[in-house]
Amino acid sequence: MSTATPDSLLALRDQLRVFAAERAWEQFHTPKNLVMALSVEVAELTEHFQWLTPEASAALPPDTQAFVREELADVLLYLVRLADQLKVDLRMAAQDKIVINAAKYPVERARGSSAKAPRQST
Repeated sequence: MSTATPDSLLALRDQLRVFAAERAWEQFHTPKNLVMALSVEVAELTEHFQWLTPEASAALPPDTQAFVREELADVLLYLVRLADQLKVDLRMAAQDKIVINAAKYPVERARGSSAKAPRQST
């Protein structure tokens, strides 16, 4: 397993730009189409876990693990492409979300609990 470098998402984004351009697929890579494709890939990933026990889901057989690996890659690729089209820096967005979640779920209240934080009134 390789370690991600800070610019690995940018490199992947650039690789996907070239891939799409070489095939003249930019016309199809609208945010609407990409989010729909992403949703389909997440559903395909979900199929591999449907009806499994928690234990079975953590110990997939090698053939299922191979399929899951491909579906995870599809999800990542569509997510990176969608973020590119929407001009979202995924790494920064994820870092910002971790900060938000840390405030929303402080260790002293959240440790060992799966309870959702109460919604803030607007």
